[in-house]
Amino acid sequence: MSILELFRLDGKVAVVTGGGTGIGRGIALGLAEAGADVVVAGRRAAPVEAVRDEIRSRGRRSIAVPTDVTMESSLQSLADTAVREFGAVDIWVSNAGGLQGNPLASLKETEREHWDATTTLNFTAVWMAAKVAESVLPDGGVLINLSSIGGAAKGAPRNGVYSACKAAVDHLTRTLALEFAPRRIRVNAIAPGPVATDDYYRASGFTDAQFAKMAGKQPLGRLGEPEDFGAAAVYLASPASAWLTGQILAVSGMP
Repeated sequence: MSILELFRLDGKVAVVTGGGTGIGRGIALGLAEAGADVVVAGRRAAPVEAVRDEIRSRGRRSIAVPTDVTMESSLQSLADTAVREFGAVDIWVSNAGGLQGNPLASLKETEREHWDATTTLNFTAVWMAAKVAESVLPDGGVLINLSSIGGAAKGAPRNGVYSACKAAVDHLTRTLALEFAPRRIRVNAIAPGPVATDDYYRASGFTDAQFAKMAGKQPLGRLGEPEDFGAAAVYLASPASAWLTGQILAVSGMP
């Protein structure tokens, strides 16, 4: 087998949560371009249906499944639907997440409701998804979590709750890799750096000028794009990374 063939995902079925926009959309399209059929999940029907249609236009099979990842019953329904429609799930990407409440609040300013919403979406939901994914993944399957470079920071003033969740996701990923290893299910995570997506723009309240200034300060002179994470997901989902588990892959444009 050639090196390039190791990156192919022909005949595989992937589930991508939060797949309707931003990084999730980039991952769903990337996996499809590598040959996978893709189940696109997300809370809002319209975005996931749009990505489904994009994937179908590229010659791959795809369905859109509205899903609330904060509810284990909804995650189980997603898994059941994927298996019913495609017969199997080989790759599960837990991408859904995001900033909740006031993303620039200090920890002492954070309201309990925003703490609970952030930790539920960005940490608890990843744990629940892993349990559901393990129940449908075959021996040798792949689980990919989405973290953040903020999880490895020494501290994150005014982004403390979200970054703490991502640090927890990093540890969860390493533990799951060990627990799932007897079945050869590989578990890794992608840790994005600053990203130029619509969701991030809306959540942070930054202007285009502020993002342009931020991009200019990056070592490679730009922010991350959805395609950057699609490429990383293809690598982690494919045989090209067959001897890689429990790793946090920083896709950040910086050392």
